[in-house]
Amino acid sequence: MSFHKLNNYFLLFISFHLSRFTKNPTIWGYPTTLSIEPTTSCNLRCPECPSGLRNFTRPTGMLEYALFQKIIDQSKDSLTYIHLYFQGEPFLNPAFLNMIRYADDSGVFTSTSTNAHYISDKNVDQTIDSGLKQLIVSMDGLSQDVYEEYRIGGNLEKVQKGLTLILKRKREKNTQFPRIILQFLVTGKNEHQIPDLKFWAKDIGVDELQLKTAQIYDFENGSDLIPKNLEYSRYLPTKNGTWKLKKEIRNKCWRMWQGAVMTWDGRMLPCCFDKDGQHIMGKIQKNPLKDIWNNASYNSFRKQLLNDRTQIEICKNCTA
Repeated sequence: MSFHKLNNYFLLFISFHLSRFTKNPTIWGYPTTLSIEPTTSCNLRCPECPSGLRNFTRPTGMLEYALFQKIIDQSKDSLTYIHLYFQGEPFLNPAFLNMIRYADDSGVFTSTSTNAHYISDKNVDQTIDSGLKQLIVSMDGLSQDVYEEYRIGGNLEKVQKGLTLILKRKREKNTQFPRIILQFLVTGKNEHQIPDLKFWAKDIGVDELQLKTAQIYDFENGSDLIPKNLEYSRYLPTKNGTWKLKKEIRNKCWRMWQGAVMTWDGRMLPCCFDKDGQHIMGKIQKNPLKDIWNNASYNSFRKQLLNDRTQIEICKNCTA
C-alpha cells in the first residue's frame, strides 16, 4: 500500500458519496480492486453456476498470460487487490500461478477461489511460493453424498486431501501466506452439517471459516437450496407463499466506484453479479483500462443505479 494508492482510494470514497448526494456520477480515481477471470472452464456442474450449467451466452475460453500482464500493467498504480476468479476453476489455466507471481511482483495483493480438485504434490509448493496471499477453498459438505448435492461431479476426498496438503506444506515452510479460507455455501441440503464443520475446520487448522449464503436464480418460487435457518439465507418468505430478497435494494453501490470485473477475453464488466456479461463497458484490447473506467457507458450505468437501481436486472439478486 503506497501513498498514491491510499490517495486514490480516498478520492474514490469521496467521489462515491458526492455522487450519492448529487445523483450524478463523479469518479476521482481508478479501480482499487479487480476480479480477473482466468477461465470459464470448470470440472464441476454446480446447479446455480453458469460454468457448471455450461449455459454461457458470452464467449468462453482461457485468459492469455500476455493479456493478463496488460491488465496489471495498466492498473497496478492504483490497484491494491485482485481476485483471480470470476467464473470457472482458476487452476485449469496452465499460466495461472505465473499470473499470481506477476501480480505479486507488481505490488498487488492476490486472492483466488478454487474447488481444490487440482491442489497436488506437483503444484503445492509453486502455489505457496507464487506470492498468493489468500486462497478460498469451496467445500460445501462433510460427506460425499451431501457435498455432491451441489458440487455435482466433485470428489470430497480429493478436496480434503488438497486442503490438508497445502496446510501441511505451509506449516513446514513456516509461512503465513497464503491465508487459507474454507468457504461453505450454506444450502437446505447441508445446513445440518454446520456444527460438525466448525469443529473440523478448527481441527485441520484453516485460517478462517466462511459460511456463505447461496444465490438462487429463480428464488421467487422457492428452492430446496434455500436453508431453513434464514440466518444463512439471502431470501425471506412472503405471506403469499413466494420469496423475496432479504436485503432492500438501495440506490447506491460502492462496488461501482471501487473496482470492476475483467473477463478472460478482456471485457470490463461492472460487477461480479453480471456473470453472463450483459453490461460490457469496453474491451482492454481496444481502449486503455482507465478510459473504459470513466467512459459514457460506465457513467450511464452508475447514473441508473444512483437514481433507480431496481431497474437493473443484475442488481435484483444482490447482497450489497
